[in-house]
Amino acid sequence: MSETFENLREQLAKDDIGLRMKAIHASRSLPMSERFVLLAIASSDSNARIRYDAVSQIGTVGTVDLENSFEILSDRLRVDSELDVRAAAAASLGSLQLTQAFDLLKAAYESTNDWMLQFSIIAAIGELGAPQGFDFLVKALQSPNDLVKIAAIGSLGDLGNREAVPLLIALIDDSDWQVRHRVSQSLAHLGGNDAKEALEKLVNDPMPQVSETAKAFLSSIAE
Repeated sequence: MSETFENLREQLAKDDIGLRMKAIHASRSLPMSERFVLLAIASSDSNARIRYDAVSQIGTVGTVDLENSFEILSDRLRVDSELDVRAAAAASLGSLQLTQAFDLLKAAYESTNDWMLQFSIIAAIGELGAPQGFDFLVKALQSPNDLVKIAAIGSLGDLGNREAVPLLIALIDDSDWQVRHRVSQSLAHLGGNDAKEALEKLVNDPMPQVSETAKAFLSSIAE
């Protein structure tokens, strides 16, 4: 028999961490509006793993109450004691495309040296689709951390501003094949003649992952 909303809310108030975690899992069977209420409660749980799970799930369930989702996720991003919870909050803000979160995300990025949090923030800004994210992402291309740099390349593709094309073309000979691979994906997404010419060069890249991405895009526009 499935648990009721009231039963699960009672479980979330128990001292037993395992019981609270089970309540989060069992909430998946509830209507989204009820599930959201439980996730909102769990987002401030004393246990970091429970907060992480709740905040991560709000990235999809939060569509039922975007205003409240923004408040919850903003709070977790600003004040949570665990970096992975803050990273999950950033990711969920991006998933919900809460464009009003841009300034908050930017401030959080600039106040940390943790690459995991920075990576999540950069990826989220691409998902937001906020035009003001362009200059910020261009700066992030200079990050000394390769994963953050790769995230910025991907987010520039997601943002859809073709002014990024020459900046990405400058990276097609980067020594890191993962950088070249993400560049090929973003150029394919952005399109245009300059991007096409760069992809024609990347067809000959020694790494199959890079060359196949370029070939797939060129084949699609030839059809």
